[in-house]
Amino acid sequence: MTSETLWYANRATGAVCLVLFTVVVLLGIAVRLRGKVPGLPRFGTVSLHRTLSLSATAFLALHIAFAVVDSYVDITVLDVLVPFASDYQPLWLGLGTVALDLMLAVLITSLLRERIGHRAWRAVHWLAYVSWPVALVHGIGIGTDTGTDWMTWLTVSCVAAVIAAFGIRVAHSARAARRTPAALLRTAEGVRS
Repeated sequence: MTSETLWYANRATGAVCLVLFTVVVLLGIAVRLRGKVPGLPRFGTVSLHRTLSLSATAFLALHIAFAVVDSYVDITVLDVLVPFASDYQPLWLGLGTVALDLMLAVLITSLLRERIGHRAWRAVHWLAYVSWPVALVHGIGIGTDTGTDWMTWLTVSCVAAVIAAFGIRVAHSARAARRTPAALLRTAEGVRS
């Protein structure tokens, strides 16, 4: 593969990762809200979330491999695993490394979910909400397509979708928190009578 081919492959897999991880976050929020994708039963939404998570991770592995193999820029395996260690764009590449490390923690604990328990898995799974914006900033800072019309629209669309879904998630949690004390009070009053 030529350096130019690797460069195009790296750019393409980075954009695909943005879309796939955005959909994964949206599906994760839908699963948490007990939502479902039209045409799928609820367990289908969970299955789709897991499948797309693994697909996104595969594209991320390709994105990283293309960056390391490409000789135009010197990115080593150490740079991929240790944040801010690279000589090339240390801040932007370091943010990508942080996002990768967080995502690896989510992936590994998801694979070990039955062994580590739901509470530990859930605590680590929250890192996905941190990993996505860190990866987004990495792409904006280091991406060679940043500023092009197509990438701007893609990024804005992904951000808008995640913000909207996160807003729905927060609103749902706030409604549930307001209902919980009232429901407990009604239950306690029913027990007393």
